[in-house]
Amino acid sequence: MDRLTELTSFIRASETGSFSAAARELGLSQPAISQQIRALEKRLGVRLFDRTTRYVSPTEAGRRYLERARDIVERLDEADRSVGCLESKMCGRLAVGAPASFGAGVLGNYLIEFKRAYPELILDVALTDSFVDVIAERLDVVIRMGTIDDDRLIVRKLGVMERRLAATPDYLDRRGRPRRPEDLSDHDYLHYAHITTRDIVPLTGPGGEKAEVRIRPTMRSNTSLLNHQALLSGLGIGLGHKVILDPLVAQERLEYVLPDWHYAPHHVHAVYPSNRFIPLKVRRFVDGLTEHLAAMGALISDAGPGLVATQARDFSLTDLPLSAA
Repeated sequence: MDRLTELTSFIRASETGSFSAAARELGLSQPAISQQIRALEKRLGVRLFDRTTRYVSPTEAGRRYLERARDIVERLDEADRSVGCLESKMCGRLAVGAPASFGAGVLGNYLIEFKRAYPELILDVALTDSFVDVIAERLDVVIRMGTIDDDRLIVRKLGVMERRLAATPDYLDRRGRPRRPEDLSDHDYLHYAHITTRDIVPLTGPGGEKAEVRIRPTMRSNTSLLNHQALLSGLGIGLGHKVILDPLVAQERLEYVLPDWHYAPHHVHAVYPSNRFIPLKVRRFVDGLTEHLAAMGALISDAGPGLVATQARDFSLTDLPLSAA
């Protein structure tokens, strides 16, 4: 019990940057917190904090120890919750991360359905196009696109999503409709800053032929939310997930560009911290999301676009973003 108390005091002091603040939160005295930290440092044989008269901050050893200490305390908290909360009831915090575009355009409806199914579950959702540190941000699961090469993480592939080029009919009436991939170089292109191919658009033709075209960005953004707005405003040609584009094309708000040519599809993954067990609520969330993506026609065959029928669910897409990472 003393060691658990030391860990709890260490974590709160690290997070608040103050022994006094940690003491107030834990209902202890400041000298008691200081004594516990000193005992922990003595036992470990390392200095865990840099101290000043106004604040404390973890040393490099302290930061490394903090990651493991949080894991231990969270496991104990999860065990405590499981006693008073039946697994089938599903409760507690579920921290989910996802790209902003995927979150608003695809994940949103599922999050609402999942919350309704498990009302005692607290959803903590972080949407960003940046690759967040899953462990540092204390996320239970993150949805990521493309290739993942972080060996600290557990990765589960959910499927593959098709991507296409599109523009407004008005833009194409003004600037002409590309007939061949190389025609893209003469057009305004809405560029997504996180895309790995940079200013090159790689396409595959109906016969498997390859083309790589250098495009001319008219706007570059690190968020696909802005790219989506620019696309619907007729500023140029952009890239998006087909499941999001389909309803907009059906409404004649957008038109596919080079419809016989395909951009490389997006592999969709669920990512977990490797140093933590996967709770039931996370497993159910990911299993349900996989079924949701399949039901809305978001997934295609690994063998290539067009081999699995895609039929988008009829939901409002007026303000939804396009995922182009």
